[in-house]
Amino acid sequence: MNKAIAIVVSEFNQEIIHPLLQGAQQHLIESGMDKEHITTVFVPGAVEIPLTAQLLAKNKRFDAIICLGAVIRGETSHYDYVCQQVSAGCQKVMLDFDIPVIFGILTTENEEQALDRIGGKHGHKGKEAAQAALAMIEVVKKITSSL
Repeated sequence: MNKAIAIVVSEFNQEIIHPLLQGAQQHLIESGMDKEHITTVFVPGAVEIPLTAQLLAKNKRFDAIICLGAVIRGETSHYDYVCQQVSAGCQKVMLDFDIPVIFGILTTENEEQALDRIGGKHGHKGKEAAQAALAMIEVVKKITSSL
């Protein structure tokens, strides 16, 4: 498989993002990707993900970018601002650079909901993000090769 994928990972909420990242990497490798074609970049928090994705998109080395993180609601409105900024930023990168940017950022009300999404009763969102990246690479390839 001759694809290159970047994964941008927020370091906040390590107990959630570590298995999220492992699931994404595992799915990519099981799908035939070489480890050397998977680049992982860590950022301090979710708000830093869109800038990092933009810089990766600009260098045109990657076929897709997977964004992973966990934003868990707290007692203030900070959660709402972070979720809005990150989702809008990731979408802007995708549309500005014509590259799949997969939103694998958990936005949950509590830690239990996040744990349910890293191999619990709601599946594994890291693996699902990797599946979406691979699928979108093919969609983009089909569309652009027919133009």
